[in-house]
Amino acid sequence: MDLGLEGKSVLVLASSSGLGKAIAAEFAKEGSRVMISSSNEEKLRIAQREIKEATGNEPLYRVCDITKADQIKALVHETASAFGTIHVLVNNAGGPPPGTFESFGDDAWQRAFELDLLSYVRSIREVLPYMKKGRWGRIVNSTSSSVKEVIDNLILSNTFRIGVAGMSKTLAREVAPYGILVNVIGPGRILTPRLEQVDRANAQEMRKSVEEVRAGTLSAIPLGRFGDPAEYAKLAVFLCSEANTYITGQTIIVDGGMVKAVP
Repeated sequence: MDLGLEGKSVLVLASSSGLGKAIAAEFAKEGSRVMISSSNEEKLRIAQREIKEATGNEPLYRVCDITKADQIKALVHETASAFGTIHVLVNNAGGPPPGTFESFGDDAWQRAFELDLLSYVRSIREVLPYMKKGRWGRIVNSTSSSVKEVIDNLILSNTFRIGVAGMSKTLAREVAPYGILVNVIGPGRILTPRLEQVDRANAQEMRKSVEEVRAGTLSAIPLGRFGDPAEYAKLAVFLCSEANTYITGQTIIVDGGMVKAVP
């Protein structure tokens, strides 16, 4: 299948590691012009080199703290300046700290809001003029399987990931006349550093070992294994491609069948 991504301008947030890096690498394989970003320049340099070695296509990078509006604006401006426009935006963000409702005060709630919801709003606001002008665009917002079935001990993430899903569904209807498609992908148990953080927190909360926690999780996944970041990335790339012409406003879970909720 020809995805039609050769030469397309792609911006992937929080992409120096984990799911974001995997998505950027898949776009690079398709010949897209890719901008990666994160708040850690050393990790970005490593990611840039590794993506080039794996694909033969070197992405650009820019340091960006996605909780800062001015830095998002500068990132989008630099991407558009380098590539001429922006065709694809993949929003991605690390999760806020694990914990229960009574674990957090206002500061923690505000930080989680800025990280996992407002950053998406701000980046979309900045790229929309380019997509509207070109009458074509693809936006994928990465969230969590918690948008379908909440996860214990992750109240901050549960709250704002669901907010992203609601925003995306509404936005998809507003921008459809411009040829812009907006979708959400929610990862289940994908092998990333975030998974390790959550497993450690759950093990401490449950007074179990990390191995015991993981064994319990695996028993709930029908495919019997954790996901690979590349599996998640392939779906993101398809949704952002010219091969996708009619899927918009949807939330798709990548979880090996773990989530039982319908739909």
